[in-house]
Amino acid sequence: MELESILEFIQNKNILVTGATGFVAKIFVEKILRVQPNVKKLYLLLRASDKKTATQRLHNEIIGKDLFRLLRDKWGANMNSIVSEKLTVVPGDMSKDDLGLEDSDLREEILSHVDVIVNLAATTNFDERYDVALGLNTMGPKHVLSFAKLCVKLKVLVHVSTAYIWGEKGGLLPEHPCRMGESLNGTPGLDIETEIMVANEEVNRLRSEQASEAAITNALKDFGLKRASVYGWPNTYVFTKAMGEMLIGVHRENIPVVILRPTIITSTYKEPFPGWVEGIRTIDSLAVGYGKGKLTFFLCDVEAIVDLVPADMVVNSIIAAMAAHANEPGEVIYQVGSSVRNPINYNALHDFGFRYFTRKPWINKDGKPVTVRKVTVMSSMDSFHRYMTLRYLLLLKGLEVVNTAFCQYFEGMYIDLNRKIKFVMRLVELYRPYLFFRGVFDDMNTEKLRMAVRESTTEADMFYFDPKIIDWEDYFMNTHISGVVKYVFK
Repeated sequence: MELESILEFIQNKNILVTGATGFVAKIFVEKILRVQPNVKKLYLLLRASDKKTATQRLHNEIIGKDLFRLLRDKWGANMNSIVSEKLTVVPGDMSKDDLGLEDSDLREEILSHVDVIVNLAATTNFDERYDVALGLNTMGPKHVLSFAKLCVKLKVLVHVSTAYIWGEKGGLLPEHPCRMGESLNGTPGLDIETEIMVANEEVNRLRSEQASEAAITNALKDFGLKRASVYGWPNTYVFTKAMGEMLIGVHRENIPVVILRPTIITSTYKEPFPGWVEGIRTIDSLAVGYGKGKLTFFLCDVEAIVDLVPADMVVNSIIAAMAAHANEPGEVIYQVGSSVRNPINYNALHDFGFRYFTRKPWINKDGKPVTVRKVTVMSSMDSFHRYMTLRYLLLLKGLEVVNTAFCQYFEGMYIDLNRKIKFVMRLVELYRPYLFFRGVFDDMNTEKLRMAVRESTTEADMFYFDPKIIDWEDYFMNTHISGVVKYVFK
């Protein structure tokens, strides 16, 4: 693979970015503007009813974030004029045909000028409503692809998926495509049109029974998990993402397509500054709970590898892949993670968390430091179920001995705790596949891309995405956890 200057490739290019308010998308936009101010234009597809609403989202959810502080310092008073010149908001909805674009003039402008499309839009909720996940994660990529085919200058489409489309498979997981209709467990009959049909039928059935919207949402969450499990996927998210890849593979024709599969995305390693993160991401929920003293036990195989990759490395791999595969008809898949080249396990994460919050305890709302202790680790689902059953039985035992005058009060506590136990059990079932994951993600294609960046350009330091450079102890102790504390803790 030969690769000329990435910066020269970006220069004077028009790039359409979907899911522009997402975590990775914001980092992508910031990186492009910072390293190549001569990019022609970035079209940012935002879910909005009109341009005014989209513009408000641009300033509130993208440009106004701390992530853009280096650019604000650099551009100063020119910030607003440069943003107006380089960024164009595109009100739309990728779950709809033609990306939901209603402004015909803007639509024609994009179709006539866009060079690159980066599809970052998705719902990453494991427990999403099935109809919503199908619209965004499955049909969304097809709509983006259909739009890409109409772009007369298009050089490449980059679709960001997830490495966990492999479900719970173990061993070395290759950079192979998802074949249309192939399930993970060998169950025949996987058909995307059928999945959309049965999801719609379920919605119609519930509405005909006059179910509340909350009841419909809960039922469709359960329905998505059920449909995913039929074909061997552990949750709605990875099932619908896999089907999105299938549609791209079948319908891409001669469009140059890159499918990029990151693993668990963490805070920035280096750029635009270390430790920036937004929202409670997968493993960060553990850090928040632990630092606040609310996580006293943990369920996992402590020796299991947890595949992590900093967000800025994901962005750099996207940009490198854009440049490497422009005008190359075909499909290439890159798995971007660390489990093969620089693995880390849950035991190390536990140790880093304990050491960090022992040295720098969280100060609670009463102004007191929270003391953390080593958590009790349960190494199997059986041990977890025994623990939860014991708590349940102790609660019932408590109800038996309380004075009848307090029964109503304690029964209220019982109902509340019962709900919490059920909620915890559901979360555990959703995350169980990743707490005991036995796979590692082959990244041979990604290594070839890294080699091309190192050998064919002088920009390897600017577009770094080699996990070998990460010292996990230093990253967690000095970058990631402090970033989570700063940007996520409330």
